[in-house]
Amino acid sequence: MRDGEAVSHVLLFATLGAVRREHVTRRLSRRDSSARVEPEPGPAEVATGRATVVSVREPFADEAAARRWLRSAGEPELAEDLAVLGRALHAYRVVSADPYLQPVGRWQVLVARVGYGAGEEVAEGRWSDARELAARPARARRSRALDPQVRLAGVLGGHVPLLVCEELALRARLDLDHGRPRVAAVQLLAALDAALAELPAEPGGEPGGEFADRVGELATRRPEVADAAETALTSTPSAAQQDAVAATLGRLEAALRARALART
Repeated sequence: MRDGEAVSHVLLFATLGAVRREHVTRRLSRRDSSARVEPEPGPAEVATGRATVVSVREPFADEAAARRWLRSAGEPELAEDLAVLGRALHAYRVVSADPYLQPVGRWQVLVARVGYGAGEEVAEGRWSDARELAARPARARRSRALDPQVRLAGVLGGHVPLLVCEELALRARLDLDHGRPRVAAVQLLAALDAALAELPAEPGGEPGGEFADRVGELATRRPEVADAAETALTSTPSAAQQDAVAATLGRLEAALRARALART
């Protein structure tokens, strides 16, 4: 990955635990397409991927400096590396025209390690020293944790509709959090227009209610979002425009949370 003109990171990818192709072919040739399987078959073997993100911007002066860094390294360093990985995956998604390729979130990582090593080591995904970071998802009150499940039951049962603006807002959030301000601005304008069309028809959307006030606030924010989206078609929005996009997205998300709570 390049930061300006200088190379900032090197990415290494490996597939682990894959079944060799000739073994797969041999197995398939010996099986009939209608072969019976056990009522409760064991878990199938699956391959996993390993991504190594190597920062090459500031090499350590010596191993003592590397050890000092490792003692304090943790989630912030991992977040930076995941952002680098996310940019690479996004670029590959676009150039390969693969809409199903998505970035990797922190809680999707099976094992996360931070460490240091010499060039020959890290080229093979190894290190001189490293430590594993335990995933500790934030605790949530049980009543709040059950809310998505209650709503999901309503959606799957056909009682609670999903809105177009909900999906578009999620896409805008993903773009914003992964450092794609141009795409985020254009995506948010679409989400906002959908919300202004859909939310007034929701329960509580009639004039005079608190929910209606939220919708009215979103309408007042549309001109600055449209301005940012127009800029994004040819260049990166300014810092002020990006702040407006982030603030408006936050207000849209708050309105959608209020709608979800009102329907559960």
